[in-house]
Formats: sequence, structure tokens, C-alpha cells
Amino acid sequence: MKILYGVQGTGNGHISRARAMNKYLKENEIDVDYVFSGRERNKYFDMEEFGAWRDFKGLTFVHNAGKLSVIRTLKDAKFKQLWQDINSLEVDNYDLIVTDFEPITAWAAKRAGKFCLGVGHQYAFEHKVPRRGDDFIARTIMSSFAPASEGLGLHWHHFNQAILPPIVELDPVADPVDKKKILVYLGFEDSDEVIRLLEPFEEYSFYYYGPFYEYQSLGHIKLKPLSRDGFKYDLATANGVICNAGFELSSEAIQLGKKLLVKPLMGQLEQLSNAKAMEELDLAMTMEFLDKKIVGEWLDDFPTKRVTYPNVAKAIAEWIAAESWTLEGSKNKLIETLWSHVEGHGLPSFDNSGLQPVFIE
Repeated sequence: MKILYGVQGTGNGHISRARAMNKYLKENEIDVDYVFSGRERNKYFDMEEFGAWRDFKGLTFVHNAGKLSVIRTLKDAKFKQLWQDINSLEVDNYDLIVTDFEPITAWAAKRAGKFCLGVGHQYAFEHKVPRRGDDFIARTIMSSFAPASEGLGLHWHHFNQAILPPIVELDPVADPVDKKKILVYLGFEDSDEVIRLLEPFEEYSFYYYGPFYEYQSLGHIKLKPLSRDGFKYDLATANGVICNAGFELSSEAIQLGKKLLVKPLMGQLEQLSNAKAMEELDLAMTMEFLDKKIVGEWLDDFPTKRVTYPNVAKAIAEWIAAESWTLEGSKNKLIETLWSHVEGHGLPSFDNSGLQPVFIE
């Protein structure tokens, strides 16, 4: 079997999910060609496992100081180049097109009339899940950005909808958790403002990953450049995580049992809805802006929460290898089986009467 797999490159979470999927697609002897879009090629790192991967400009959301700018996003978008890339991407020789919210592969498949499987958190929004910031523009972007013939939407809870648990791939770390260590990853925020936010809490050590060229210690605040191995280690040994309300890092924190404080990217449906969902599930505290008062309350009082999810990437890869997307009822069986293996935090059990997808108009 030969697959074309498109990955949205604007966020590291999409790439982390692709790493997990790549491991198990290889185990199932599936030949995969990868396409990434959304950032400059020299801004990707640790990409060797994806072989001769290709990159396109794609579409990038423009943000400033923690808020999405729709006007600047549309102004900076190169729609002519996007259309040319869609039409130049050859998809006829693939048995399946997979997209993790990557628009060029998704639209190239649609143009060619090829089946496209969407795997990612954004496809959960085709169903009745917690939503916030849901206006016409947000709905249009979510539904039109990377359309798929069939979606395998991922979420922290099933909400009795036809969605799957998150894909979480964790590296084992033997070192113990430091109760005073906090991992910080606020990629949409101004770094100087983040440092000012953390300065008062000197009894804690903050490991802040951001746009830094080299490691620098500011006393209890450690500035660290992006590094996959270093980040994974600090995540495993930290007691808590402060981050934007992206899906992948929050999923890893929840599975590891880290206390979690999220600040959504304002103006973006996905992150606003993620924050709402985590509040409803009591999995995290949230803040609308970089709020020292909330940080202090979270450090003092919010307990750790843990939910253990099954190996979703392995199950999806095996499902793909069996060409199960062509079989009626196989998706529902996959969903029901995976949720039956979720443990922890007292979340309601899955009711298979909710397997019929309910689409938001």
C-alpha cells in the first residue's frame, strides 16, 4: 500500500502526531510519502524519520501577542501559489491520501476525486463537541481549510460522538518528577511578557521553551531553544505545564498526569473550544490573558489529573493497513474499542448509541 500523508506544519503538535503515526505505518509495511506545509523548510527540525519529505508554503495563521489576526492572515496568504501547488501535486498513484489538517494534500485529493482520510483534532469539530468562538468565519475556516472524505477526529473525551481518543506518543524517562518544576511553552505570546508573568514565583523553576538561540538562565526561569529531546525530558520530569490551548501538548500533559494551565490563542475557534472542553472536563485551569493571579492560584491549589489513553496511532495504522476505511461499520468498531480502554479521572464511559455522527450546520 502507498500513502500520501499531508501534515500541517504550523504547529509542532501536528508533527508529533505524524511521528507517532509514521512509526506504526512503517511497522505495517506501508509506503508513505510525506508533505508538510505552513512554515519555511529551515524552521523544521528532527525530520530525518520522514525520509524524502516535501514542503510547500501552504497557509499560515498570523498571530500577534496571543491573538489571531484574520485580516493579516488573509493579507499574507498566497492563494495563487496555493492553487498552483494543489494542481501540481500528483495524487493518482496513491492508494490513500491522509491529511492532518494539511490543505494542499486535502484539496489535491478533492480535485482528483480521490478518497482522503482526515486524521486530527480539527475533524472532531464536525461533531457536537464543546465550542467557543464559533462564528461564520471560524466555521468556514474549520470546514474548508483541509476537507476530507472521512474524518477520524480526536478529542480528550468522546462526548458520545463518533470521535477517537487522542494520539499520544510518550518517551520513557526514568528520572523522577520535580514538584517545583514547571514546563512553559507559550508559542503565541510575547516572550518578554511571559518572563514578566513568571518572575514573581521564585520558589518554582520554570523551563521556558521559546524563540531563543541558546540556553540562558534568569535565576528561576530557564530560557531554552526548541529541542525535541530536551522538551520531552523536561515535560516528563515537570510537575505542571503552562501552555497555549493546543491539542497535542495538552494531551501529553493529561496522559502524564501533569497539572495544566492553558491560555488559548484568542480569536481561534480550536483553541478557545479546547479551553472550554478542558474546563468542562476539569482537566485544566484556563486564563484569558497572561494573568499572574491565576498562575499563583494554579500553582498553589490545582491538583494533577491523569487520563490514560490506549495506543491510538497503532490502532489507526492497523485499521489503515486492513483497508478498513472501505468497510461499513469498521470506523464505529474502532471508536468503540479504543474508548473502552481509556482509564482515569472518572470520565463517563462511552455510550455506543452515540456513534452516529451529528454534524454542526
